[in-house]
Amino acid sequence: MASSPTIFSVLFLFIFSLSSAQPSFRPKALLLPVTKDKSTLQYTTVINQRTPLVAASVVFDLGGRNLWVDCDKDYVSTTYRSPRCNSAVCSRTGSTGCGTCFSPPRPGCSNNTCSLIPDNTVTGTATSGEVAIDVVSIQSTDGSNPGRVVKIPNLIFGCGATFLLKGLATGTVGMAGMGRHNIGLPSQFAAAFSFNRKFAVCLNSGRGVAFFGNGPYVFLPGIQISRLQTTPLLVNPVSTASAYSEGEKSTEYFIGVTDIKIADKSVPINKTLLKIDATTGVGGTKLSTVDPYTVMETSIFNAFTSAFVKASAAMNITRVPSVKPFGACFSTKNVFGTRVGYAVPDIQLVLQSNDVVWRISGGNSMVSISRDVICLGFVDGGVNARTSVVIGGLQLEDNLIEFDLASNRLGFSSTLLGLRTNCANFNFTSTA
Repeated sequence: MASSPTIFSVLFLFIFSLSSAQPSFRPKALLLPVTKDKSTLQYTTVINQRTPLVAASVVFDLGGRNLWVDCDKDYVSTTYRSPRCNSAVCSRTGSTGCGTCFSPPRPGCSNNTCSLIPDNTVTGTATSGEVAIDVVSIQSTDGSNPGRVVKIPNLIFGCGATFLLKGLATGTVGMAGMGRHNIGLPSQFAAAFSFNRKFAVCLNSGRGVAFFGNGPYVFLPGIQISRLQTTPLLVNPVSTASAYSEGEKSTEYFIGVTDIKIADKSVPINKTLLKIDATTGVGGTKLSTVDPYTVMETSIFNAFTSAFVKASAAMNITRVPSVKPFGACFSTKNVFGTRVGYAVPDIQLVLQSNDVVWRISGGNSMVSISRDVICLGFVDGGVNARTSVVIGGLQLEDNLIEFDLASNRLGFSSTLLGLRTNCANFNFTSTA
């Protein structure tokens, strides 16, 4: 009979071989819920951060540089670290500043640490803050359901000040920047798990979803969204952030709208406004989740509103007094409801060719004010608008929008309502 040490050794080797044969789990995609705040019309998500984990509610900022949170108030974590000046982490952030803090050390107040610029893009307020690293946990997905929770031990973010939270949705402690930057969350998630630098957003008036990595994108009742039109993502050579360094490019997502049509008729506008000025960065069209409605430069807005009113009159839709902030409102008396929203004139954003068109139907163009009144959900951005057309949250809702950062292309579905689903229909019931 074998001795006890021999049996123990054989048993240990057997267990070790089993554990060695099981590779560590590497997700192909990650998942975040995105919820619309009814008061501010901002979109929020939850980042599980720190040790012990804290569910940090943050505003979802499609074009923001990076994640930043308030470190002045109640930031407690045993895994918080501040990288040294001139370190690889500081280089990755693009930081050129090196900070000194004259208060007792705490998160957000360290010496010989590089700095960045936390930016409240809702109010246009920015300040200097500390570059920081901490643990983040996030749910994986197979595209149909949530999967196992995975951990990123060294996610880079910015420490902001409490006053930066002014104007953000109640209960939020910062902003989650999804912009085109080395430390934007899509790039960090992709680097952490070696998947494609790609993410997709599907907003809703309730709870929508953001995917990071590869598809598929499946919504109840088992509908896979795969047939997307695509258009190039453009780079604005001048930053559109509230504060930035000279020579810094914009991290926001611009697309090349070449024409705007209402009911298949071109709106008479100065089309040079649709192009980005290579010197000043003024002009062009970008996507935004911090603007609740599409914002247009004044001359474009006036021509657009006039054309929509004319097309509505041709459908026997009666205009009524405007309700701020909107420029055109209508009686619902002769407006029928359809699967894709109110039956009003269709809006088409023509992209690189007449065959690539972002179609906006009533579900994405109209705002219900009361039982009797609806308004065109587009607003005047002024004569000195930095960006000529900012496609806002309402126009993005119930569209699957895919950002492929590696190939610089944007994919879009147009409304999912015609497919008998919507962005609230992701099945958040876990199968893991």
